[in-house]
Amino acid sequence: MNEQIQHKLALLPDEPGCYLMKDKNGTIIYVGKAKVLKNRVRSYFTGSHDTKTTRLVSEIVDFEYIVTESNVEALLLEINLIKKNDPKYNIMLKDDKTYPFLKITNEKYPRLLITRKVLKDKAYYFGPYPDVRAANEIKKLLDRLFPLVKCGPGNTKRPCLYYHMGQCLCPYHFDVDPSVYQEIVEGIRQFLGGNYQEIEANIEVKMNRAAENLAFEQAAEFRDQIRAIESIMVKQKITQSDFMDRDVFGYAIDKGWMCVQVFFVRQGKLIERDVSIFPFYNEAPEDFLTFIGQFYQKNEHILPKEVLIPSEIDLESVEAVVATKVLKPQRGDKKKIVELAGKNARIALSEKFNLIERKEERTIGAIERLGDALNIPLPIRIEAFDNSNIMGTDPVSAMVVFVDGKPAKKEYRKYKIKTVQGPDDYASMREVIYRRYSRVLKEGLPLPDLIIIDGGKGQVDIAKDVLENQLGIDLPVAGLAKNDKHKTSELLYGDPLGVIGLKRNSAEFFLLQRIQDEVHRFAITFHRQLRSKTSFASKLDNIEGLGPKRKKLLLKEFKSLKNIQAATEEELIEKGLPKIVAKNVFEHLKNQTKGPIST
Repeated sequence: MNEQIQHKLALLPDEPGCYLMKDKNGTIIYVGKAKVLKNRVRSYFTGSHDTKTTRLVSEIVDFEYIVTESNVEALLLEINLIKKNDPKYNIMLKDDKTYPFLKITNEKYPRLLITRKVLKDKAYYFGPYPDVRAANEIKKLLDRLFPLVKCGPGNTKRPCLYYHMGQCLCPYHFDVDPSVYQEIVEGIRQFLGGNYQEIEANIEVKMNRAAENLAFEQAAEFRDQIRAIESIMVKQKITQSDFMDRDVFGYAIDKGWMCVQVFFVRQGKLIERDVSIFPFYNEAPEDFLTFIGQFYQKNEHILPKEVLIPSEIDLESVEAVVATKVLKPQRGDKKKIVELAGKNARIALSEKFNLIERKEERTIGAIERLGDALNIPLPIRIEAFDNSNIMGTDPVSAMVVFVDGKPAKKEYRKYKIKTVQGPDDYASMREVIYRRYSRVLKEGLPLPDLIIIDGGKGQVDIAKDVLENQLGIDLPVAGLAKNDKHKTSELLYGDPLGVIGLKRNSAEFFLLQRIQDEVHRFAITFHRQLRSKTSFASKLDNIEGLGPKRKKLLLKEFKSLKNIQAATEEELIEKGLPKIVAKNVFEHLKNQTKGPIST
């Protein structure tokens, strides 16, 4: 604990509020809330913690706090601060999924659609449904039962195909009584609202009437409609008899991890559940409140009539972030379904915990031991470089970034080497290291905790010279050497540079292999792309009348140089080249194909 933190801890108030933990770069890495700021914030820096909390605390070099009037205000502020700052240690629901809904549009002649976005457009939404397949099944059934419009306002010349199938009234082609159309819309609303038994009974009456009139094909169609209704609706497990829409929350905790399960109950039927597993750093009920607040901010779905929560959760806080009726059931069926959600959470956490631990071992555990082996602070951010060229042509370099032992692909960078002529790997490394970290300093970007160079002593020495003597930066730089089979062989580090002994079957060695393979793949891919463009351009250079725009035109039309070489003069003219230019291109490429073949 540094001196600045010690002074701030002594000044913390006995008030509710939010606290913001910062790392060495001044970046907010965790936002929390507390009923008593003094007690909660001090608890991070006293006593023992589990591994993940210890890792969080090891990165904290400063903190700020904001006092609020109440715990509820602290919760609302925390949710907004997390959304604004995107701290890496907070629950972010990054893997949340959106569910499909059935939508009756708000138009002159409403349509029935499947959508994943719920908008404030005065349309009717029903759902969510477990998946698109389930939503499609119900939509197909409703299309057979209710002939809503399928075609658009422009369809005035002739009836559409759906009209002939009995699934569209074509109101833009025929005069349709608005009251009749509205009656159809109301029928769909009743069906989706759970009142399908009455519709089923009406179809059965029609089926019997058709059978009595010997219209057996029509009767068979009605029979199939009844079977489809029964097949689709029976798939949904009935959990409540009041046909109400509600979301049911339950959670479980183990070894610093939390699993939250949300049951989606619609028209009294359990149709889907949402499962989220994540690490937590606060008291479990407090982090559950943060989760539920973010859940309704980030998940686009209709708020149900009721939300059911476990008995230990603060009701007032949930009501502050969820704009619907919230209950903590004490007895009966509602309590049972909350307990069922909690039971499922415990089972899911137990089943997945081994996988979570294994993933943590491959990422966080690996960088912890890598830092210990190099005797450096935890290398949370690793940046790796590799060069690529063939006989000095089109030299490029590439950088990949790993954060917490996982690739951060949005931060990868490609570099065309500008100052080097010929195959000079050292000069290329000097240029790209200078370009990368002069920009980092200029723009105030985060510095890495470790730089890895795909190469040996010469490349590492070049990188250290640029950083220390040209830019004045002191950063750990390691090299990765390969064996004669082009596989990761040795980690080089230190002054003087030496081999760091790592077990070949260790998680940290596998991490280095992944980093080296990834940066090599990224560099080679970029080099091939560049060579392809250069090769194409060079074959078409020095052709009279063929400038950059016409080169692009040829590539767009023929897709490849091979196709251009195979084209006739007439085909080149058809694609937009003037006759004289087409002739020049044809003769130029014809002469090239007669020349010696290069290998």
